[in-house]
Amino acid sequence: MKHLLILLLLAVIPPSSDPTIEERARALGETLRCVVCQNQSIEESDADLAKDMRALVRDQLANGKTDAEVTASMRDRYGDFVLLDPPVQSNTYVLWYGPLVFIGVAVVWLFVARRRRDIVAGESLTAEEEARLSALRKSLD
Repeated sequence: MKHLLILLLLAVIPPSSDPTIEERARALGETLRCVVCQNQSIEESDADLAKDMRALVRDQLANGKTDAEVTASMRDRYGDFVLLDPPVQSNTYVLWYGPLVFIGVAVVWLFVARRRRDIVAGESLTAEEEARLSALRKSLD
C-alpha cells in the first residue's frame, strides 16, 4: 500500500525541471521559428505546434543532447525554415544578397538618370532651332 501511495503521488506531482535545462531550452527556443506563426519564436507563440516543439526541445535537452544536436534535430524535422537566423548557403544567396544587389542597381540607375537629366537640361537650342520651334508653335495655334 505504501508503494502504491508513492506511485500515485509521483504520478500527480509534476517532476521539477532543472533550472539550467529550462534556461537552455528558453534560449534555444528563442532561435527556433514557430512554423505555424512564421514570425514568432516557439517561446513567443501560443500555437499548439509551438507548445509541442517546446516540449520536444526540453525533452531532448533533458535526455542529455547538446544545443547543437537539438538544433540539428529540429532542422532535420522542419528544414532550415525553423531557424530564425537561417545560414548563408549557396541555395540562399539570392535571399541574402538579392536586396543588396537590387539597392546597388537602383542607386546606379538613379545616378545615371540624374546625370542624363542634367546633361539634357544644360543643352540650349541654337538660334535656328529656336526659330523652327517658334514657327511650329505658331502653326499649332
